[in-house]
Amino acid sequence: MAHPHHQTRRRFFQSAALALPALATFATPSSSAAEATGFLKGKPRMKLGTVTYNLAKDWDIETILKNCEATGFEGVELRTTHAHKVEVNLSKEERGEVRRRFADSKVELMGLGSAFDYHTPDQAQLKRDIEATREYMKLAHDVGASGVKVRPNGLPKEVDVQKTLEQIGRSLRELGQFGDGLGVAIRLEVHGQGTSLLPHIKTILDVASHSNVGITWNSNQTDLAGDGFEANFDLVKHKIICVHMRDLFLQEYPFRKLMARLNSMNYTGYCLAEMPDSKDPVRVMRYYRALWLAYQDLL
Repeated sequence: MAHPHHQTRRRFFQSAALALPALATFATPSSSAAEATGFLKGKPRMKLGTVTYNLAKDWDIETILKNCEATGFEGVELRTTHAHKVEVNLSKEERGEVRRRFADSKVELMGLGSAFDYHTPDQAQLKRDIEATREYMKLAHDVGASGVKVRPNGLPKEVDVQKTLEQIGRSLRELGQFGDGLGVAIRLEVHGQGTSLLPHIKTILDVASHSNVGITWNSNQTDLAGDGFEANFDLVKHKIICVHMRDLFLQEYPFRKLMARLNSMNYTGYCLAEMPDSKDPVRVMRYYRALWLAYQDLL
């Protein structure tokens, strides 16, 4: 006869074995539930790149390509006035050389980052800024970039807010129309004192009302203002064509929630890292990519 203690253990394991299938069914989310969370298993839909505003401001094109390829960054937005010198004064041959160097690499020149804005009450200056943006859009076309980042940068105190927002929107519509003929999109960065509020960005986009004008979500703390992150995201989600992200470890910003929302809407564009300068940039970029993937449950 089996020892009573052995019978007890046997009954325990038999019960546990019977319970495991039910437990597994309860613990494993359905595919629809997983999709609702916005997280994925496998390859990310989105692409990771970097801006050259800070970490890469002193890199030439060769260094940008080398560091991005070494760390798995797929694309780059080149900021004007920085060391890589991709500017409107480049000759036709020089523009072709920039295009070739990126085409021969694993890194996409996904955009050019300008500092043009259109909130000035000086109408002569506004015309100059719009014309300068056109030249930058021609440059984007010539070097193979699909878009140009522009921005609002404030609300002049002497001008009615609605009037300023409408002026920015009309300027963007004009530029969007110009970009149609070049295959170059206008990416409005959510930026500036007052203008970074998402209801104001929505007003600008409504006035612009052009398919070639979208926004660069900028991961600002003002994204949490008013009715909160979810409501603000929903105001403009249909116009997000690029995303800028600060350091992902910052707990003040809901980066994981942002990633979930982007994945749930099948966003396939770029997330561009905005990282401070570092004496060990490749190591920092590798950590950034690892955390970006982890936020999507891809590791």
